[in-house]
Amino acid sequence: MDIKLHKNDLPKELKFGNKIAVDCEFMGLNFLRDKLCLVQISSGNSDAHIVQLDRKTYDAPNLKKILSDKLTTKIFHYGRSDLVFIKKYLNINVENLEDTKLQSKLIRKYSDRHGLKDLIKEFVGVDISKQYQTSDFGGDLSAAQIKYCANDVIYLHRINEALNKMLIRENRINLYKDCLKYLNTRVNLDLECFPDDIWSH
Repeated sequence: MDIKLHKNDLPKELKFGNKIAVDCEFMGLNFLRDKLCLVQISSGNSDAHIVQLDRKTYDAPNLKKILSDKLTTKIFHYGRSDLVFIKKYLNINVENLEDTKLQSKLIRKYSDRHGLKDLIKEFVGVDISKQYQTSDFGGDLSAAQIKYCANDVIYLHRINEALNKMLIRENRINLYKDCLKYLNTRVNLDLECFPDDIWSH
């Protein structure tokens, strides 16, 4: 595993492929109160680049360029949460999305466990620790926190590929694609503080 921590932004010369895994860490789950702290990216080659953002300016042009590139596919796990913070704090739109939690909920009806830890165990055969999921990401990071952040992205390519095969096999891939089209709309509704069920009577 090749893990690199970057202060404020990604290096300009850093190149990824046309499909990246993305995850974020926050000081809490309320985007109106809690700030975006970290963005992790992996190209799927056991690499993880962790950007520790400047929370005063969020000046990260290289990171923003990669995330807003429409030709690059971005794989998230529960992208709804990450995309709300990205849009609010980095002020960019992220398109061309994949989401392993959406995939799992549409195809893994034999289980009610759709967390990343469960997907990694099933499709990669690795049992990761989520001990640091609720730790303080606003200050100096420990080696254990950095490893936790890396684990959240390095396996997403493999999981995404496996779940896509299942969706195609069970003829649910088009339904999944329709859900992805709605994802950024749901993010915009979250930013406007609309509740989950806007269709209720």
